[in-house]
Amino acid sequence: MAGHSKWANIKHRKGAQDKRRAKLFTRILREITIASRDGGTNPESNPALRLAMQNARGANIPKDKIENAINKATGGEGDNFQEHSYEGYSNGGVGIYIETTTDNVNRTVANIRSIFLKAGGSLGTKGSLSFIFSPKGVFTILNEKIAGIDPEKFEFDIIDAGAEEIEQTDEKTEIICSFENFGNMQKKLDEFKVEVEEAGIQQIPILYKHLELTEALKVLRMIDKLEDDDDVNTVYHNLELTPEIIEALEEN
Repeated sequence: MAGHSKWANIKHRKGAQDKRRAKLFTRILREITIASRDGGTNPESNPALRLAMQNARGANIPKDKIENAINKATGGEGDNFQEHSYEGYSNGGVGIYIETTTDNVNRTVANIRSIFLKAGGSLGTKGSLSFIFSPKGVFTILNEKIAGIDPEKFEFDIIDAGAEEIEQTDEKTEIICSFENFGNMQKKLDEFKVEVEEAGIQQIPILYKHLELTEALKVLRMIDKLEDDDDVNTVYHNLELTPEIIEALEEN
């Protein structure tokens, strides 16, 4: 996963769907374990667990795997999991924001630093990209899940709850809100009894970096390597994906 499509953070790679799906399963199951460890195993009283389980259902993760993830927390297997973020610049000055879940911080940071250095980039300090990225709540809903709702009322109410952007394709609707309004939006969708496919906080670019094709492809290869790391959940970047770059990726 590389972030939200509105801000051109979706990777255009062929032949990676199975790998992405496995990575998504791992990320969500780790979120369930951590949420269960930190807030208890009852989703009614643990909003973080409720959200993680909601995302698990949206990703069609089998029920037994969800239960196993919860049991890991109660059995102490999740005690070593930690969530960390890292920020840095690739060659060409593209901002890279990385979210990880790891049971070995030293291993994770060493791997990430190595990828940056080999690609001509460098890690920065926490908060160094705060002027490039803004945390936003992003909710993805299958259109079939809201087909029976009055569209005008739905739009009016979610705007009232804090929606800043509403994007709709033939299959899905995405709602973007501020970090502060994430809980309000989740509550409003619950009131509509809408089953959300995926929800979470994403780092959305405020500023973009334009690079020529050759340099841009080097950055995207570096992002590929970061995403391939088992400890990395999500990589966000502010590279402007021009039609030329997208065409080159789709040809690969």
